Amino acid sequence: MAKRIIISGGGTGGHIFPAIAIANALKRLDPATEILFVGANGRMEMEKVPAAGYKIVGLDIQGFQRKSLLKNLKLPFKVVASLMKARAVIRNFKPDAAVGVGGYASGPLLLAAGNMSVPYLIQEQNSYAGMTNKWLGKKAEKVCVAFSGMDQFFPAGKILMTGNPIRKEAVEVSGKRAEALASFGLSADKKTVLVTGGSLGAGTLNKSMLAELDLFAKEDVQLIWQTGKFYYKSILEKTQGRLPANVRIVEFLNRMDLAYAAADVIVSRAGAGTIAELCVVAKPVILVPSPNVAEDHQTQNAMALVKRNAAVLIADHEAEGTLGSLAVSLIRDEQKSRELQANIASLALPDADDVIAKEVLIIAK
Repeated sequence: MAKRIIISGGGTGGHIFPAIAIANALKRLDPATEILFVGANGRMEMEKVPAAGYKIVGLDIQGFQRKSLLKNLKLPFKVVASLMKARAVIRNFKPDAAVGVGGYASGPLLLAAGNMSVPYLIQEQNSYAGMTNKWLGKKAEKVCVAFSGMDQFFPAGKILMTGNPIRKEAVEVSGKRAEALASFGLSADKKTVLVTGGSLGAGTLNKSMLAELDLFAKEDVQLIWQTGKFYYKSILEKTQGRLPANVRIVEFLNRMDLAYAAADVIVSRAGAGTIAELCVVAKPVILVPSPNVAEDHQTQNAMALVKRNAAVLIADHEAEGTLGSLAVSLIRDEQKSRELQANIASLALPDADDVIAKEVLIIAK
């Protein structure tokens, strides 16, 4: 008999992509599986999930607003309304199991599931669990994690090391170096740094590249610089007339596999999903954790790699004026690069989506 599964959460691409990857894996394992997503109204999952071919129901829920305390006056009412709607969704859909990937909608849905005797699984992406997941973890059947040491947040017997689901097409880099460099109009005889701040971009990474742009021409090191849509036009204006011939500025990387394949060193933020991809790609990495995330979890994610000599970390407030120099020095240090490559490759867990999907179907029984 076909299983019915609810997948809840979202808010950012880092939550939505793993959720969709788990859904796809469930469909591969059993095409008859019925899947319903539950997200937060007004968040990007309400657009991305239907685009991936799945139905989604929205809850009117928000997080705690640190910048506008007035908006928090509605929060208790929204929580109660979301819990009531989550219960209604569960009654109507009659799921065999639920999955929470984090994000605003995950809390009310899993709380309702637990109260209605629906078994659920938590997919904790970060190395530092938030308060909601720690609380929900007590009733979870399984907690799928991507970092060691998570027994400080969850009951040890419920933890399963699966890694984070990744975009398979983004990490297929083998044998693509020549094609990749040609696609950017770069030379195969020179070393290349990739700087990526995600689809929206990262202000610190962009300021850091601007500050040391001339260094790449001076050191004869190529640069693929993904700015993000918020910064692209202003970066083009600021670099007009002074852009070295070996630097490529792009707003968005449609072919992440080619960007990764072209790179000898990668500079990135430290989101859990990004780190999961970088482990599979296995290139020397410099991580600049974003300071603008809850509980500073990007620093925790990065440190999990640094402790294994699998990445280099530079703090956000130290990056401007030094990040470019650090990338160039790492590209010149072949021994250090080889060590980082070997160590980050040893942390790769490329089949997380399938492993998690199998666990979901087990608890659904």
